[in-house]
Amino acid sequence: MPIPERMQVKLSSEAAEYVSMTPVVVREMEAGELVEQILGVTGADAGRVREALKRGSLVSGGSRYRWAGIECEAAEVEALIAKLPGPQPGRKFEAERCVRVVLSGGGARVEIPKEAAAEKKLLKRASFWDALTAEAAELEYAGYLYRERADRYAGVVSEEAGARIRARAGLLRYEGLARQVAAGKWERAEWVVPR
Repeated sequence: MPIPERMQVKLSSEAAEYVSMTPVVVREMEAGELVEQILGVTGADAGRVREALKRGSLVSGGSRYRWAGIECEAAEVEALIAKLPGPQPGRKFEAERCVRVVLSGGGARVEIPKEAAAEKKLLKRASFWDALTAEAAELEYAGYLYRERADRYAGVVSEEAGARIRARAGLLRYEGLARQVAAGKWERAEWVVPR
């Protein structure tokens, strides 16, 4: 059976609560859109995507997707994946288009959205985002995020750069986030740039 161009998909929340009364939304999705959600979980493995399509369910983040299972050929799945955007290792990093930076190291990980980091504190000329972008040197292409339609770039954070990032944490307007950044021993930074 060929993969239909559009299909009915039931979306519900995967809230981890004792009793959860969340509505189920039925939405018509294009096959490519559903496969992008699947790729976000399975990666670009046509066999695993085919299994998910046949199973008719997927849990992605806080959402559960359900549809009538689809029996399809591997070649169809590969052709559909080939039509979708994917990794482009030669793609140039564009700091101005970046939407989030993920700092990690020493067993800690913190996500810093651009909206939160770009806000300037009262009477400050620079933002924390300005300080972060100043440290964005020697980044390498690290892959593609199918669910977000975004490229990832990553680089090592030297001890000196980590110290500068911690010192600039006070530029963040959100105290909890500032404490997390100031306390970390950052070794790696990952930049997310939507297409």
